[in-house]
Amino acid sequence: MPAVVIVGAQWGDEGKGKATDLLGSRVDYVVKFNGGNNAGHTVVIGDEKYALHLLPSGILTPGCVPIIGNGVVVDLDVLFHEIDGLEARGIDTSALLVSANAHVIADYNRTLDKVTERFLGSRKIGTTGRGIGPTYADKMNRLGVRVQDLFDEKILRAKVEGALELKNQILTKVYNRRAVSVDEIVEQLLVHADRLSPMVADTALVLHEALSRDETVLLEAGQATLLDVDHGTYPFVTSSSATTGGACTGSGIAPTQISRVIGIVKAYATRVGEGPFPTELTGDVDPAGDGEKLRTAGGEFGTTTGRPRRTGWYDAPIARYAARINGVTDFVLTKLDVLTGWEQIPVCVAYDVDGERVDEMPVSQTGFHHAKPIYEYFPGWTEDISGARELADLPANAQAYVRELEAISGARISAVGVGPDREETVVLHDLL
Repeated sequence: MPAVVIVGAQWGDEGKGKATDLLGSRVDYVVKFNGGNNAGHTVVIGDEKYALHLLPSGILTPGCVPIIGNGVVVDLDVLFHEIDGLEARGIDTSALLVSANAHVIADYNRTLDKVTERFLGSRKIGTTGRGIGPTYADKMNRLGVRVQDLFDEKILRAKVEGALELKNQILTKVYNRRAVSVDEIVEQLLVHADRLSPMVADTALVLHEALSRDETVLLEAGQATLLDVDHGTYPFVTSSSATTGGACTGSGIAPTQISRVIGIVKAYATRVGEGPFPTELTGDVDPAGDGEKLRTAGGEFGTTTGRPRRTGWYDAPIARYAARINGVTDFVLTKLDVLTGWEQIPVCVAYDVDGERVDEMPVSQTGFHHAKPIYEYFPGWTEDISGARELADLPANAQAYVRELEAISGARISAVGVGPDREETVVLHDLL
């Protein structure tokens, strides 16, 4: 079977981990193809909750090979801390493969990330400070350290020296920080080499051979479409490609091998960090409720950072945009249960931009900053829906809400999350 891509269709935190885990027992490989430990997935299996940051969600599925692709930037301290945490809970992580071409986050990039964000002040991006952006910048500037470099100390040292030649000037003369020694960084990275070595592979070749055997490969995005460096709400985005295009470049799989693209959308919307958010509930006089109520009901706090997420109502123009950019064939609608108890539920169907109705994403950053949501309102429900397994099990108003979102979002809805557990899902169409 050709490859299947899972992407976030909003600003992240849509529930990609649950969707990946839902398919996990039916796939042979799960690949994380972008991002680093700046975002996380929460997966609930029975009474157990797992917070994953660098590791693909497939790490939790016996028999599935989890892969960290070449498009990921890897903090080795975080990687092994996460592996140790899972193994302490009885999870076998021995099948994990890491691309030799993935870039490594060095300590100087974490430092630069934090001091640069503070320096920006009111113009800050909202970065997590984990060195992700500076590491991707090094990659594009051809100053990056890759996983394979840890196994040739001469090359590693030369690359670190080249990177620090400029970075130490910035740290000492711009930010008044101490210079970083080459020996310090080389030692920090080499300490992981022996443990990392058995995991390292030509993962693009591994995946090509798997697809040639008609095995199923699932490609799992970090972050989401509206945080993509090319197609998101720039500059308030991540530093990697979180869309279907990024799945190809971040894994080495060709576009012709992708058969299905699954977009994950929440039944409402959230965002972490700075940037425009037209449907955000800000605490003013908001339609149908307030942001804190939605945040509490949905447990909307970052898996990686613990930061409270900004909350708002479902935005159909964004869903349509994500469907176009990614070629979404199926949507998975998550957290429908969080909306239980609202008397009415607003849905943004278009924007008012300076007095003009706009039905799609505005072409400019300025237009999106000025966009005001045009809402349609749908009646809510009060019944517990966590036991629903078919659409007919849902209350009539919940069914109508799902069908309306499907009609205005640009692709069919094939599954609906009605609770945090993988079993708490209404399946409308097979996802594989």
